Amino acid sequence: MTATLHVIFGPSGAGKSTYAKALARSEPAVHFAIDDWMARLFAPDMPEPVEFEWMMARVERCEAQIWATLAAVMATGVSTVLDLGLMRRADRARVAEIAQAVELPCQFHFVTAPPLVRRARVLERHEISGDGFSLAVTPQMFDFMEGVFEAPDAAELAGCVVSQSA
Repeated sequence: MTATLHVIFGPSGAGKSTYAKALARSEPAVHFAIDDWMARLFAPDMPEPVEFEWMMARVERCEAQIWATLAAVMATGVSTVLDLGLMRRADRARVAEIAQAVELPCQFHFVTAPPLVRRARVLERHEISGDGFSLAVTPQMFDFMEGVFEAPDAAELAGCVVSQSA
């Protein structure tokens, strides 16, 4: 059996992390989540308040290391689950291009839920956290992320596994 790169995407609060972890267990596959890497590597140094440029520079570093590690794992024949957020179509297209360029079999998974459910989830948990890492999620942050997310069109969805949570 060929290793597959499973790519998870969807709007804030859709249940992407929960879905990705369950998929990794059922495959089995190695799960790569940007939140985990950011927490482990950069949480102790995070400025208060969080600065967008500071955060994005570290996200880029994490993504580069995730890709290098993911490729090494897949070279051993083990599937992977990639949970980077991928809020914009261009981000998803970039991942698809990388996978195609290095001939990684790739399956996208779109995880979504109704907006009111997602908002309630995000505000209920009120923070994104990991080992030693916590970032408060405010209603304004949720609204900002809603504006960033670009829903997939019919062509993008045609190749996706779609998971709708309630």
